[in-house]
Amino acid sequence: MKSRSLPLLLLLLLGSSAFAQLAKNSKWTGGLKDRYNVTENIVYSTVDPVSNRLDLYVPKEATKPAPVLVWIHGGGWGRLSKDSVSGQIIPYLEYGWIVVNVDYRLTPVALAPAAVQDCRCVLRWIASNAKRLNADVKRIVVSGTSAGGHLALMTGMLPSGVAYDSLCPATETPRVAAIVNHYGITDVQDLLDRANRKGYAVSWIGERPNREAIAKEVSPLTYVRKDLPPVFSVQGDADPTVPYSHAVRLHGALDSLGVPNEFVTIPGGKHGRFTKEENEMIKERIEKFLRKHNILMAN
Repeated sequence: MKSRSLPLLLLLLLGSSAFAQLAKNSKWTGGLKDRYNVTENIVYSTVDPVSNRLDLYVPKEATKPAPVLVWIHGGGWGRLSKDSVSGQIIPYLEYGWIVVNVDYRLTPVALAPAAVQDCRCVLRWIASNAKRLNADVKRIVVSGTSAGGHLALMTGMLPSGVAYDSLCPATETPRVAAIVNHYGITDVQDLLDRANRKGYAVSWIGERPNREAIAKEVSPLTYVRKDLPPVFSVQGDADPTVPYSHAVRLHGALDSLGVPNEFVTIPGGKHGRFTKEENEMIKERIEKFLRKHNILMAN
């Protein structure tokens, strides 16, 4: 699809914060309002006293059920929000997908595994509203950066029927079609007390007697098994925030069981600080990955 442009000032005058959030990321967003209905701050679950919310982008002229991207923001589980939405969702809007941009309970409100529970509830919300949204529940992709990458992995890798789904208002948890992980944590235990200790992980787990057990339960490496959806990961090998070894270990474990996966290393790359050329390469690799697994279809 060809992109259209609009001066940034006009974008900011459109009156919708969702459009304004994306305005700085792509000239293409000038045509976003023409092609998408955007609804902000939809409550998808309530855990007293917190109402978890999402922003919803739905293509106006879809003639058949559309794939869905669930986008989960980063911030070490303790800061930022869906309002820091990344330009990384723009390719999916260009594809004509439904995009669900998610908030979840942060560390100051609730410790682990609250964020995981919330993101799993998003899947059930999509399933419950699939007919109204004209959503293809067989083509749901979960993605995010950093802690959002971790939550995307957890959301897509947890087996059905897990206790983490018990807080969700609906009953059906659809299977995720693919996971796109941007430099996410895969072993939370590794970040608690060892050489890779990170304050954001210590804060999220909290000083609880069973902290090691909780950390293991919220680690994607715990759930590696043969029947997982395809997993794509990208990370810089000089990442100071999330150890590069996390992605290496995850994809080694996936390879050992024959799980479809792809891992892109950015030489010298920091924590998501990649060049324009590297970001374009990542975009192309993700698109190829989605086509290979019959999630992104030719127009």
